[in-house]
Amino acid sequence: MSENTPELPVVVIGAGPVGLAAAAHLVDRGLDPLVLEAGTTAGSAVREWAHVRLFSRWGEVVDPAAEKLLAPTGWVKPAEDTYPSGGAWAALYLQPLADVLGGQVRYGARVTGVSRTGRDRIVDADRETQPFVVHYENADGREQRVLARAVIDASGTWSTPSPAGGSGLAALGEKASADRITYRVPDLKDPAVRARYAGKRTAVIGSGASAFTALAYLADLAKSENGQGTHATWILRRGISGSTFGGGEADQLPARGALGLAAKAAVDGGYADAVTGFRTDSFERDGDGPLVLVGEDGRRLDPVDEVIVLTGFRPDLTFLDELRLGLDERLQAPVELAPLIDPNQHSCGTVYPHGVNELSHPEKGVYLVGMKSYGRAPTFLAMTGYEQVRSVAAHLAGDQEAAERVELTLPETGVCGGAGLFDQPEAAAEETGGGCCAAPATLTIGAAPASVGGC
Repeated sequence: MSENTPELPVVVIGAGPVGLAAAAHLVDRGLDPLVLEAGTTAGSAVREWAHVRLFSRWGEVVDPAAEKLLAPTGWVKPAEDTYPSGGAWAALYLQPLADVLGGQVRYGARVTGVSRTGRDRIVDADRETQPFVVHYENADGREQRVLARAVIDASGTWSTPSPAGGSGLAALGEKASADRITYRVPDLKDPAVRARYAGKRTAVIGSGASAFTALAYLADLAKSENGQGTHATWILRRGISGSTFGGGEADQLPARGALGLAAKAAVDGGYADAVTGFRTDSFERDGDGPLVLVGEDGRRLDPVDEVIVLTGFRPDLTFLDELRLGLDERLQAPVELAPLIDPNQHSCGTVYPHGVNELSHPEKGVYLVGMKSYGRAPTFLAMTGYEQVRSVAAHLAGDQEAAERVELTLPETGVCGGAGLFDQPEAAAEETGGGCCAAPATLTIGAAPASVGGC
């Protein structure tokens, strides 16, 4: 942040949960935010999965500074122990919060570039004294720009889902088969969507909460009237182990644990077959016929009618290309944060303290927060993002003591991810259902991580 630009706003990219929380914390600190949102409403990305229920309760997805900002309007917080859908989260919390911020939120403003005024990424001279310049495009195509004292990128990763290919690239034939592939959990309550999957064979690629949800939805469809013949083929790049289905009853987020149990029930009940150690190499298709997935090892799966690819998301960094970011080469997360969230290294779901220090870059005054800060790591929770922006706002306001006083309690999954097991089918298959972390623990951010069962 340039000390010469105190009159300029802090630009926040994205009016989602974390972006709006950032604006609330900035207002609480007496700073002026300007939120640029590509969509036409608050929480535009959240609304695209309006039919999916969160596994966090209302009490865990409302930011304290946002609640403080909403209180004078008469806003009533939903019951803390209930679970919102994405649609309810957007309508009952995000949109009212954006409405309170009023003109500090601009809709239809898609950010296309961020840089330093008069300095591309090569130039050193007086770099840190120059304000940021943010280019954005309105819905009607008009190009505009705004100067900023700092930039908080909370644009998330929703717009860039990962492909089906095991190499991280699209599998051969994936683009040509786009009419049979979706990268989102389908809304099977929508009659048109329901008809697409009813009585069909569907491949579900992925091993996280979204894949669990899709498997559970398809199993429910198979058991329903007019859903006979619906069947899923669940494709995993690793093997099935005691931790495959998550923490189950040991998960301190019960709804998250229930997702894994529902997926397990779908397999145990015969509504889904699991194919393990399969890395998709190509999609083969004869005309308008079904798809055949071929693995890197040459295996060919039985034909399917539809494919749901839920292999995670990745950050869009293209509009930040003129900034000097320090990103981990694997996760594309800030260098200091990456080791704390790396699924290749962590066991027991440990989450260590992180705030402005771990979110900083060589380019001072720019911060990637929320899902965007996690890069390709899949373990983000909304409450983590709220704590991130609280710390960043405190730093921008000059209160470094508060910025570094990161206080947060996160729920433990109750199972090990296993160092090195993330992508090794043969090793994952050797895990037992108990493991070193069968007992749940609470990890307190701002203190030494708890030790559970020798982890």
